[in-house]
Amino acid sequence: MTEIHPLTMKGRDPSHLRGDPITGDRYYSRDFAEKEWQHMWTRIWHVAGRVAELEEPGDYVVHDFLHESVICVLQKDDSIRAFYNSCGHRGLRLVSQSSWGAERFHCPYHGWEWGIDGTLLHVQDPEDFPQGNPCGKLTLKELRCDTWGGFVWYTMDDEAPELLDYLEPLPEVYRNYPMDTAVRVKWMKIDLNCNWKFTTDNFSESYHTRTLHPQVPPWIDQDVDSARHEMWPNGHGRTVQPMRPSLSDRLPDGEVHPFDELLKHWGIDPASYPDFETKAMQGWLDLKAAKRKLWAERGYVHYENMDDEQLTDSPHTVVFPNVTLSFLPDNLLFFRTEPHPDDPNKCTFDLWLMAYPMEGMTEVESIMAGVLPMQEASLEHRAFDDGAGVPELEGQIVYQDMTLAEAQQKGWRSRGYTDAYLSAQETRVRFFHEVINDYIEGRR
Repeated sequence: MTEIHPLTMKGRDPSHLRGDPITGDRYYSRDFAEKEWQHMWTRIWHVAGRVAELEEPGDYVVHDFLHESVICVLQKDDSIRAFYNSCGHRGLRLVSQSSWGAERFHCPYHGWEWGIDGTLLHVQDPEDFPQGNPCGKLTLKELRCDTWGGFVWYTMDDEAPELLDYLEPLPEVYRNYPMDTAVRVKWMKIDLNCNWKFTTDNFSESYHTRTLHPQVPPWIDQDVDSARHEMWPNGHGRTVQPMRPSLSDRLPDGEVHPFDELLKHWGIDPASYPDFETKAMQGWLDLKAAKRKLWAERGYVHYENMDDEQLTDSPHTVVFPNVTLSFLPDNLLFFRTEPHPDDPNKCTFDLWLMAYPMEGMTEVESIMAGVLPMQEASLEHRAFDDGAGVPELEGQIVYQDMTLAEAQQKGWRSRGYTDAYLSAQETRVRFFHEVINDYIEGRR
């Protein structure tokens, strides 16, 4: 696996980036969007859904992407196979949404029936085909499908690397997290008036946190000297930050501090430290020790294999090109933007809030959505609509990000914008765009 170095990646460090300009047309040009489809989207691995959605043979998830649609269906031998959602007769989509217990896929146009293994089982008037009865001969067109982290993945490219190779080094880096067991307690798809790259840009740096997310520094130290930035050859990258108070951006004296409540929860007296600096730094170390000592008796079984950093830090990871996984000790957050089928000025934003179950747990304090039932949620599809469409997220980090999306999209179209002028802590933004260019220009 790839050796990890702060602010470096194997074979290329920030000083070796080409410095490709990040021009505004990348965000609104239909020609550029078509190049992304032809050279990148058809070659990467996509997330179709969660493995937990596929419990019995015939259960399937449908993933619509641009003008394509893919069915991933659980087989009788417990494997998962993926097929294009297109009838082999005249091309009609076979299904419109994910479902359960299918014995076969029935085309509503002419009644052709396909098995869950993709084999054609039945047609009307089979003797009427000059080529001979097509049953048992024709199959749905299949795609490569695999799983990692409790997610179902597929690729449209027969020549793409194996999934674990494509994700390298993430499977090794996150091997201690029980991602397969995470329960999706909130599931939203939100329509945004911006290009899909807005969120990957945004999640590739935390330079904006001090301005946009004032609630973060009291519990995650995102100071420029505290964060560790990592980039890897396949385009993935992450920022790792300590889950402790920032020493730079402090709450007013007398205000209840969230870090105090966390210390108390693990049996540590916040008043035992002589000053704020000691509480932040030594308390963070004491928290590691307390979690290591008490996890079993308190039922935090998912802590068993986590190391000290994973118990008390926040690794925020971009899976190239459009998925972000935010790992917290008790929560796993999945963010994804996907382009609008026809308009590069629009996208959808997927928000999956997941929690690790504990014995006897019926409710969970989810990140961003408050107390929720500890059970798989149903999909909610809404428009952001200047925030009016998602009122329960108001004040949350992703809500604050989304409030900027439309103005950012407009700004990219200005003649006053020619390129991003980036700080060192934003290096991953340019790296992201250079990897896109690598795909488009045939270097990958």
